[in-house]
Amino acid sequence: MKIFHGLFQNNFSVYSQIEERKVLAERWFRDLRDIICRNFVNLERDLHSSAEFERKIWQRNGGGGGEISLLTNGRVFEKVGVNISTVYGTFSQEFAEEIPGTSNDNREFWASGISLVAHPLSPHIPTAHMNTRMIVTQKSWFGGGADITPCLSNIQLVEDFHNAMKKTCDKYNRRYYNCFKKECDEYFFIRHRNEPRGAGGIFYDYLNTNKWNHDFGFNRAVGESFLSIYSSIIKQNMTFGWTEGEKEIQLQKRGRYVEFNLLYDRGTRFGLMTGGNIDAILMSLPPIATWPGK
Repeated sequence: MKIFHGLFQNNFSVYSQIEERKVLAERWFRDLRDIICRNFVNLERDLHSSAEFERKIWQRNGGGGGEISLLTNGRVFEKVGVNISTVYGTFSQEFAEEIPGTSNDNREFWASGISLVAHPLSPHIPTAHMNTRMIVTQKSWFGGGADITPCLSNIQLVEDFHNAMKKTCDKYNRRYYNCFKKECDEYFFIRHRNEPRGAGGIFYDYLNTNKWNHDFGFNRAVGESFLSIYSSIIKQNMTFGWTEGEKEIQLQKRGRYVEFNLLYDRGTRFGLMTGGNIDAILMSLPPIATWPGK
């Protein structure tokens, strides 16, 4: 009996630890959402805009749900969405085969995260993407990253963004930046056009060093660093005027963004395969884009 009692205690301890970590992660994603939304509204106020985020709560059939925060028609952002979600349940047999830590006997999952896509009004400000997440099956890991898609050439802007990402990575592991930059460049590539989606950044998945606090700290730092550098980029460029030609370049670049997100993006696929909210999943799409003929 003592042996079985010890096994029960050990299993309960592991279960309790995972549940506590889920609470911490979910709480952080919500807090980060609130910080980002306040910051972006303040940027709108700097240009005398009254644009606000509208929020919509959704529930998922099968377990969990999320909240969409969407700001449109601003003077800084033509459209920006900051979504949070926590979903759980059972993967389909087909999708479970693609996910670590699942088996025929156990296809249960839990996933929580934040996802942001910003489509600025000005072509001088790059489109931006950031997401961080925690996923639990019979294994657990973090994933995410941040990247930008400039419409107009600005070498200094790109360097500033990458330097911020590198500085964040170096605090946790000096090998992270080169590794995660390479992952980003390979992932955010529009294969059917043989071109990158944008100027890159960092991308990571299945991050589990067996040091949960370290990994969670890195995940938090990515979100904080992104907000800091992207806000700085916006402030430096949001008062510049633009021509019709520059706006058209932006709209064409958005068309490429649409192609990638609908054809290749893992987050889009994960949301659709797990019965997520369609509006939240397609939040990443721009309000206007063009596909000019040859």
